[in-house]
Amino acid sequence: MRLFLGVDGGQSGTTAVIGDETGRILGEGEAGPCNHAQAGEGRAKLERAVGSSLAQACAEAGLDAATVHFAAACFGMSGGPEDKQAILAEILRTDRLVVTTDAVTALAGATAGGQGIITIAGTGSIAFGRNAEGATARAGGWGYIFGDEGGAFDLVRQSLRAALRMEEGWGPPTALRGVLLEATGSASSNEVLHRFYTDEWPRSRVATLARRVDEAAVNGDGVAMEIVNRAAMELAMLAASVRGQLWAGGDAVDVAYIGGVFESRLVRERFTMLVEMEAGNRCGPPLHGPAEGALLEAYRAAGIRVELKR
Repeated sequence: MRLFLGVDGGQSGTTAVIGDETGRILGEGEAGPCNHAQAGEGRAKLERAVGSSLAQACAEAGLDAATVHFAAACFGMSGGPEDKQAILAEILRTDRLVVTTDAVTALAGATAGGQGIITIAGTGSIAFGRNAEGATARAGGWGYIFGDEGGAFDLVRQSLRAALRMEEGWGPPTALRGVLLEATGSASSNEVLHRFYTDEWPRSRVATLARRVDEAAVNGDGVAMEIVNRAAMELAMLAASVRGQLWAGGDAVDVAYIGGVFESRLVRERFTMLVEMEAGNRCGPPLHGPAEGALLEAYRAAGIRVELKR
């Protein structure tokens, strides 16, 4: 029996999925983030995350992680594949190894045939598309310093800015200040700011507070509502940019969304409304998750077309 591996490696976590040659999923495992292989102890973190998620998937599938060999493996990695290819080639036994971006694998699982647009809003954000001719395009994905608009970290960043402005007397009152103080155990917004610069609050942890921002918006806080609505608009703009690069006006295009930010009903509904204002767009959730998309790309690398099943 030939085995295939798909791995989604992101800023918040790593998921590995093993399938057989018929497309049946045999096992799945999860571990911590593995997106930056060169930063600090990045290589060790990458090896631990891949090793742990793979071991869990093998255990569920009844396989020996120490000896398992794959006909093909695909890794969709946040932060780009360039610094990870050689490392993964050393630690994995596979006939074919594909290391690409998480946007590619997310799209592969999201739509029928892997064509259309995927908008990802997790810790960060990006939109990626592929048309029927195989041409691809992207928008966003610039990282937390210069981009990631509409991502979870950006939602919290905008909320802290609003809280700081309120505290200093040059911004409107907002419940977000109290939300952030409570969540971090801080006495002031300035203290929250300094906490977020420490190792105790890495970006992935800061991003978890996006749910609190959404709750404040649902409860009617005007500043929070503005931040959440703007996030939906910026994510829709990323999708529109990709569409404009790959399709003509009026063409039928499937647009899928994925990531923790889209767990917000406010973001999801506004994003869908804005996307479907463009004639031809059909917007909805993905058919499969990004790890399953990576698995489909592994099958594609081996020249096999399958339908996933459990």
